[in-house]
Amino acid sequence: MLSKTADVIAAGLRERIENGEFASGRLPAERSLSEHYSTTRITLREALGLLEAQGIIYRELRRGWFLAPPRLVYNPSHHSHFHAMAAEQGRIASTEVLEAREVPAQLAIARHLQLLEGDRVYRIRRLRRIDGRAVLYVEHYLNPAFFPGLLDEDLTRSLTDLYDQRYGIRYGGARFTMLPGPLPVRAAPALNVASGTPGLLITRINRDQLKRVIDCDCEFWRYDALCVDVEV
Repeated sequence: MLSKTADVIAAGLRERIENGEFASGRLPAERSLSEHYSTTRITLREALGLLEAQGIIYRELRRGWFLAPPRLVYNPSHHSHFHAMAAEQGRIASTEVLEAREVPAQLAIARHLQLLEGDRVYRIRRLRRIDGRAVLYVEHYLNPAFFPGLLDEDLTRSLTDLYDQRYGIRYGGARFTMLPGPLPVRAAPALNVASGTPGLLITRINRDQLKRVIDCDCEFWRYDALCVDVEV
């Protein structure tokens, strides 16, 4: 159970944040905070964890605690790509390609793409940032039959635009699955968090304008960076 001391510390820190005390966007080191509040590191971390759960602050591995920027609003029913979605909300997006190569499809991916296990697919791993902060690690799996030569393209750009401009392929529908859970070993370091940190996995299976399954995205989001908002 959360102690009253931690609750009081969290309330005090929140008031200081709302008053603009940490204009740099970064909180003091845990040792400094524990000394300021005359408390133990354990109790302080309870307080920080409470503020983190409220989306007020976030932690980066080996860097400390930071004030959390507004969450990115994500509407899965819209086909807007990542950079456009960020720009519409006054945010700055960037994309880093971590890997792009052809690999044999594992069973789950093969089923998503309506292929056989072991069939060759393109796998593109990318890290995406909002306002300089890493918020999304994504693995794209593509059926190469639809996108010959794609791995030679500039893959930091929007795949949505690349599909349309080079291949005449546009998204025509998608199936989404969203599951909260721990961030896996392959995603956590890129997002500057410890493996097992809570995250959100969004799996999206995309069809083109002819209703053919063309690719599958496995998106691993920092849970404190995203707000899913869908109007039906």
